Amino acid sequence: MFRPLKTWQLVVDVGGALVFIVLFGGLFASGGADSPLQEFFVALGMAAALAVRRKSPALSLALAWVTAIAQMALGMTPTAANLAVFGVLYVTAAYGSRLVFWLGFASSFVGAAAIALYLVVVIPAFTGSTIAVGNLPILLLVMLAAGFALLLSWTAGALVRTAARAAQNRIARDRAQGEAAAEQERVRIARDMHDVVAHSLAVVIAQADGARYAAAANPSVATAALSTISTTARAALADVRMLLTQLRHSQGDGPQPGITDLDDLFAQVRAAGVDLRIEVAPLPPDDVPASVQLAVFRILQEALTNALRHGGAGPVRVHLAWHGDRCDLAVRNPLPPRSAARAGLDIDAVERGPGHGIIGMRERAQLVGGSLRVGPDDDQFVVTATLPIGERS
Repeated sequence: MFRPLKTWQLVVDVGGALVFIVLFGGLFASGGADSPLQEFFVALGMAAALAVRRKSPALSLALAWVTAIAQMALGMTPTAANLAVFGVLYVTAAYGSRLVFWLGFASSFVGAAAIALYLVVVIPAFTGSTIAVGNLPILLLVMLAAGFALLLSWTAGALVRTAARAAQNRIARDRAQGEAAAEQERVRIARDMHDVVAHSLAVVIAQADGARYAAAANPSVATAALSTISTTARAALADVRMLLTQLRHSQGDGPQPGITDLDDLFAQVRAAGVDLRIEVAPLPPDDVPASVQLAVFRILQEALTNALRHGGAGPVRVHLAWHGDRCDLAVRNPLPPRSAARAGLDIDAVERGPGHGIIGMRERAQLVGGSLRVGPDDDQFVVTATLPIGERS
């Protein structure tokens, strides 16, 4: 019923209504057959409709109709104060509720008919003039003119309403796009954080456990393990700092790992005690997209981390095949004895298991238009991915 308005808007509306009363209820009164008091009350009613037009378009429309009906009931001639009707119809379309919006539209037609009948039929009856049959064309002409003027005011308000809603929709769309982009960035950074921290901690834990058992018999092994732990932790700390910087300054993406960093990744895994066997055939071309390089690195990093943390004894085999239009990769590691019975499980059931590593690997593959499959194969756990790299001439 009542719209929230700022203080200055209320002051402007009420001040404008007071000026309207002074002008059309006193200074510029018609001075015709109607009494000054009647004209003042008509101006007062229309001014009240103007005063609340933005605060409550429904109340404004009701006040305008009550004043106009009272004016016609008294047989008064139209006055300059009746111009307020145009402002009232404008706000019903511009600011009114859906019901008020259509009431204003209907009021344009009903008002046009009432004006025509009042001017051509009622006023002559009040003044004792003869109502001739030939007045029908005049009646229609007055109705069309009044309807055009009233609908023009209502249409202007409807256009303003449409423009305001379009602006609101545009703002909402831009806000939604910004929130979606921010969410995607947060997900990407969270995925990178998981890859970095999970891999590094797996290496550190493996090295720490190995050093703890070997320290008494072979101190040099413990020293080498501590060196690997230090190197891995420093690299992880640098990566985490870079990701946190991206959280604070989203415009800076920072350097991302690629296939040239795979040797360091393989060295870290081997240093953790894994028997890692690499096969790359065919070799990668010179112009592999950065997005594909990042996907290959992160998928291998996560797959090797899982092999390190959950795999059984035996070699871990990595196969990379760089074809002309795609990269095929596979990581195979032995299942621990207690998990050998899982070899017959459905692959989709494995992918729906707890944790975010497999989900992250699949997302990495899908981001570059590829696919990823994981699951047991006999006594091996296998991760395979196909990543398109585009046609080459």
